[in-house]
Amino acid sequence: MKIIAVLGTGHMGTPIARRLLAAGHHVTVWNRSPARAEPLAADGAAVATSPARAVNGADVVIVMLTDAGAVQAVLFGPDGAATALRPGTVVVQMSTIGPDEVRAVAGRLPASVSFLDAPVAGSVNAAETGTLAIFAGGAADAVASAAPVLEQLGTVRHCGPIGAGAAVKLVANTGLVTAVAGLRDALAVAGALGVDRQTALEVLGRGPLAGAVQRAGAPGASFAVALAAKDARLALRRSASSPALEAALHLMRAAPDQDADISSLVFADSVKDS
Repeated sequence: MKIIAVLGTGHMGTPIARRLLAAGHHVTVWNRSPARAEPLAADGAAVATSPARAVNGADVVIVMLTDAGAVQAVLFGPDGAATALRPGTVVVQMSTIGPDEVRAVAGRLPASVSFLDAPVAGSVNAAETGTLAIFAGGAADAVASAAPVLEQLGTVRHCGPIGAGAAVKLVANTGLVTAVAGLRDALAVAGALGVDRQTALEVLGRGPLAGAVQRAGAPGASFAVALAAKDARLALRRSASSPALEAALHLMRAAPDQDADISSLVFADSVKDS
């Protein structure tokens, strides 16, 4: 049994905490909005009032937050977790942030702790079933230390040094959002040509866009348009030429419901210009 802190109990942090509790670990959770962490108490989690209190005595700290600003604030702000990490703790940063931001976080942590950059592929349904793909960046010994915990959540792929996990995640999300945008366009062409939507989906589901068709209809998936757009902007900072990704970002910026899952882009009847 490990002592684990989960910082951030949103769409992904909550099922992650539940899986770790079900595996027999002692889990303490913290969330900026305390009401979102309270339901986990019924599953056996301890609910902390600050990040520092959450990580007190933890073997592994999982950080699953919205963006780099939130990660910096929770680790290094008032009552931040970094002040309370014990020597030997492994900090597993699972939020989707850029490689530069990951390295900046690693550089501010105490030298006595280990750090893994470990964003995931997969949504809420994958977190619930322990089938996430985990892209780990960091030292091999840090990966080995965290493996007994991370393997409860999915399959771990060691991608290289710190920052490599974030880079691979941005590649994966570039493929996802451009495929979803491509599916949207293919269905628009189907409508213009008088091909009914179900026929189009069946045909597209047997071709190169099969993954996008499956993702668009996946139950329990939750990847907000606004978060997908944030990841696209991160990827475009380093890309010299990505016209398909730029077009997908334009589509996401124009979406009327930024909190909806990205599948909403596929089935929207029309998209406004941004």
